Amino acid sequence: MLFAIGTRVQFKHTGDRGIVQEWLDDGMVGVFLEGEDMVIPAFADDLIRVDAEEASPRSTVKARIVPARQATPPQPPPLPKGEGQYAILKSLGLQLGFLPIRHADGHTEQYEVWLINDTPVELVYSVEFGIKGSVRDKRHGRLPGESIQQIGALTFDQLNDSPFYAVECWQVTVKGTTNRRQKTLRIKPQQFFRKVKTAPILDQQVHWYLLFDPREVEPTKPKEDLQTYSKKNARPWKYRSSHSFVDPHDVQAFAEFLPEIDLHIERLSANHAKMSNAEIVRLQLARFDEFLAKAIHLGIPRVFAIHGVGKGRLRDLIASRLLQNPDVITFRNEFHPRYGFGATEIVLQEDQAL
Repeated sequence: MLFAIGTRVQFKHTGDRGIVQEWLDDGMVGVFLEGEDMVIPAFADDLIRVDAEEASPRSTVKARIVPARQATPPQPPPLPKGEGQYAILKSLGLQLGFLPIRHADGHTEQYEVWLINDTPVELVYSVEFGIKGSVRDKRHGRLPGESIQQIGALTFDQLNDSPFYAVECWQVTVKGTTNRRQKTLRIKPQQFFRKVKTAPILDQQVHWYLLFDPREVEPTKPKEDLQTYSKKNARPWKYRSSHSFVDPHDVQAFAEFLPEIDLHIERLSANHAKMSNAEIVRLQLARFDEFLAKAIHLGIPRVFAIHGVGKGRLRDLIASRLLQNPDVITFRNEFHPRYGFGATEIVLQEDQAL
């Protein structure tokens, strides 16, 4: 026997009422118990339709197949009223909250999806949303400490389409990026309706998931910064070359210098298809070294090395070279409106006050 999704039913033996929410294996269905705020599995033969039961409360007639008409979709239980003025006493970490948007009649068609960061650390995030194994939307940006950001919406019907969120986050620093944390959250309707919590900062009741706890996103013990490293390892001033000052004969070269280099291999070689990975990396680093040396010679204050995102190997090799170069004041790989996360900004001269 089978019931249509949305059918109101009653358990024969206990009298509990609920709504058929999903079909399970072995002739079972998932029934949402309205009074208990939970979904339980049940055999169809142990259920009767509420409209049939009204005529005969103790009827033992078995459940029958319901015509395949579209019933009113079952609605999740209303969320309790928010507790008000949420205070952050202890950080929970990076969280995902689904805020139901209800009509005047209480009907819910969709949920606002909120990314919640109640730690003091600013984070960079990347989120992919998909259903049935296919990515439908991508978002990325920066999330300051103790702040929230809406990253889309999830419709009520999509809860039955195996929705998932692939989340990546890392800490923002001026010296580059920290280790990236990754997690894929797969939404299951039964668990979704049980996970109700007052969301930090948002201060409303949502269907709540913890992505990363504070230990995974808050700062680790600071390492020696680049400026301290450079001062300790720089050559004495009397041995430093004067190439950081602009030669009068290089004025035209200074004016024509493009302060960025695109290190994507297709920009550097027409024969890159025949090159091995090792050859590609050697060529990319050689061109970068030439570019940086010329920028230092001309006295260019700051430049950009465009290396792309990928697995980060070229970015890390460039960072290793910059750490060992005393002419580099600092560098950072942060989100840039023009380059995204695929470029490293290199500062070669301090900003001069006018």
